[in-house]
Amino acid sequence: MEELITLRKHIEARNYEEALAIVNELEEMSKEDKLNKIKSFMTVILLHLIKQTVEQRTTRSWDFSVRNAAREVQYINKRRKSGGFYASEEELKEVIDYAYPTALDKASLEALEGMHTEKELEAMIDPQKIKEKALQLIME
Repeated sequence: MEELITLRKHIEARNYEEALAIVNELEEMSKEDKLNKIKSFMTVILLHLIKQTVEQRTTRSWDFSVRNAAREVQYINKRRKSGGFYASEEELKEVIDYAYPTALDKASLEALEGMHTEKELEAMIDPQKIKEKALQLIME
């Protein structure tokens, strides 16, 4: 809120350079918020993809969680008024890379009754294929 008050003051004073700097800052804050939300949903997608791979099975609940999280990522990432997307494909790949260790950690607690460490679980999968599948799901 403070930024908006300052922005108004700069506009009223016709100090457009400072006003634009604040607008850029607000845009960056908004994008970071979007990326944080995407990361949370991406962790869910990766978690279930890892579990599906190591357990060589799926459940309707896991399938639903993956579909729902992918839809949420698509919704959050879409710019509704101006069109386009908040995060590029490269930025989404970075989010996937960031979310992967958390998903693997959680999967080590849930998959195969939690009998394997993260390293053991990771040896059972192809991390790159999991990440590629996650990207494919959110880019559809």
